[in-house]
Amino acid sequence: MSNAKRTAAELTVDPKLLPEESGSPYPKPYDALVAGRHRTRLSPVLGLSSYGVNIVRIEPGGQSSARHWHSEQDEFVYILEGEATLVTDEGETLLSSGMAAGFPAGNPNGHTLANRSDNDVLALEVGDRPRIEDVTYPDIDMANAVRDGKPHFLRKDGSPFGGED
Repeated sequence: MSNAKRTAAELTVDPKLLPEESGSPYPKPYDALVAGRHRTRLSPVLGLSSYGVNIVRIEPGGQSSARHWHSEQDEFVYILEGEATLVTDEGETLLSSGMAAGFPAGNPNGHTLANRSDNDVLALEVGDRPRIEDVTYPDIDMANAVRDGKPHFLRKDGSPFGGED
C-alpha cells in the first residue's frame, strides 16, 4: 500500500459488507477443531499491514482456535456479542459482551475461545504480525513455525504432516 493520501471512503468500512471466511490452515485432523469459526478480515481492506484486525464469529459448539500461545505476537480480543468461554492453563473464564482479554507474546499460557452457549459469539480480534515466531499448541501434536510471515505447521517432533484423513 502506498503512502498516498487516502480518502475517507478508503479509511472506513462496514464489516457487514465484507466476505466472511471459514476454514483453517491447520492440517488434518486439527482443521476440524475450528469448523465453527468464521472471520471477517478488516485489516486488508483498510490498508493495515502491521497488525491484523478481524471480527470472529463462533457458532455454538465451536472454538476460535486450538489452544495456543505465541512467542512473538501479542493478541487482544473484545467480546462484541454473546458469551465466550476463555480456556487457559488455569481453567475456564466466562467472557460476556463488553469484556476483553489480552495475551502478551512469550507468555506460555495457551488460550482459546469456546462457544458453549446456544447463540453465536462475535469477537473483535487484534494481533501484531511478526515475520518470525513460533506458535505452541499444548494440547495437540502440532507446532507452527512462522517464517517470513507464513505459517509452517509441523508435528512437535519437527516432522511434516502427511495425508491423514
